[in-house]
Amino acid sequence: MDDATRYFDEMMGAGELRRDSYRMYGDWIDAQDIKQLRRKSAEAENFFRRTGITFNVYGAAEAAERLIPFDIVPRIISGREWNKLARGIEQRVRAINAFLYDIYHRQEILRAGRIPLELIADNDAFLPQMIGGAPPGDVYTHIVGVDIVRTGENEFYVLEDNARTPSGVSYMLENRETMLQMFPELFSKIRVQSVSDYPDNLRRSLADCAPEQCSDRPTIAVLTPGINNSAYFEHSFLADQMGAELVEGHDLRVDNGRITMRTTKGFEPIDVIYRRVDDDYLDPLNFRPDSLLGVPGLLDVYRAGGVTIANAPGTGLADDKAIYSYLPDIVEFYTGETPLLKNVPTWRCAEPDSLAYVIEHIEELVVKEVHGSGGYGLLVGPTSSKREISRFLKKLKARPGNYIAQPTLALSTVPILTREGLAPRHVDLRPFALVSPNRIRISPGGLTRVALKKGSLVVNSSQGGGTKDTWVLEE
Repeated sequence: MDDATRYFDEMMGAGELRRDSYRMYGDWIDAQDIKQLRRKSAEAENFFRRTGITFNVYGAAEAAERLIPFDIVPRIISGREWNKLARGIEQRVRAINAFLYDIYHRQEILRAGRIPLELIADNDAFLPQMIGGAPPGDVYTHIVGVDIVRTGENEFYVLEDNARTPSGVSYMLENRETMLQMFPELFSKIRVQSVSDYPDNLRRSLADCAPEQCSDRPTIAVLTPGINNSAYFEHSFLADQMGAELVEGHDLRVDNGRITMRTTKGFEPIDVIYRRVDDDYLDPLNFRPDSLLGVPGLLDVYRAGGVTIANAPGTGLADDKAIYSYLPDIVEFYTGETPLLKNVPTWRCAEPDSLAYVIEHIEELVVKEVHGSGGYGLLVGPTSSKREISRFLKKLKARPGNYIAQPTLALSTVPILTREGLAPRHVDLRPFALVSPNRIRISPGGLTRVALKKGSLVVNSSQGGGTKDTWVLEE
């Protein structure tokens, strides 16, 4: 393997002996022929191509639709490690949901001075239209993706929260299905927790959040912007797996206080909308009037209790990276507990002292837009050229409130299969939590994203990253 002494390697740890979680897999892979493994890797690519597991890259000069690279070496997490992570994720998700309810009602956290008022009042993700309304079951964040990075044996950090329209779960499911087909013997030897119940749990969780007036089995629909959206494969995949309807805005309309869907039998009511359309485009009567993706009057029906929207409009506040920096305070305020998962230290560039520090040390830091996602709009100081840093500094100084900065973490590495054999690459992890009024379900593992380029710390698929199957071992 390549030299990676600066980083914690999840397979090898700090020494030459494999860590316990990788012991059985390591014995297996030692006995494999590298040429056969490469053939298996090509089979996986063909499977993804036949299945249509793709994503779109906006603005790409070449074909916009691409396969997500998939590495056949799994990322393995022990049951003990996972239980620790799951407890921290559940605590964090509960706090985020309580925070959103509070912000759109009494705003106690602002009254207590734990978060600056301007952080909410000047935030584009804050929707005044949501003030005073209560979603069914008081659930705002029905699906949450929490991005976690590892820097040592027992060192885990939350990198960011995804509470608006978190994506990637379809790749988690398809990665597992691919591995089961290609290496069935591994799953008979190694006890790996299943993730196949996610679609059923998603439907069950959404159904539990249906409006009170829904007495029968709720009708659930996935609202997609359409086939040109980068995550359209996931939208159609989840609708199919749940047995839900896949709809676009022009398929829906308001009838007698309900949202109804065009069918061959006429328009039929919908109870729950799993929306994959951003807030601004959900309802042209209440948000952007030029939107062709939403449903006129949708927000009015929602506020009247006639439909559930998952995730609720206005949840983008929890995605804001400036608010992220206050999550330890948010967890303590709403749970009365010390956070089980740590935040990455964060400088808020809106604060003059922090801005001065970031400008002086920008070559050492990662600087991100507060509303950025997908690896866009960020600067990784240690790997950027002087010209790139100079350009970024101009944007930072022009709009400092639009950015936060964090240290460049020594992300853990996991082996990938290369032409030369196994080599370490940096990874992160996005577990998915499903929230209903009475419980939180967290799929064991989640989506591991891997930076396929040697030395790269950017794992996003839009920036050349790939994915791995994530194995959580049985106890």
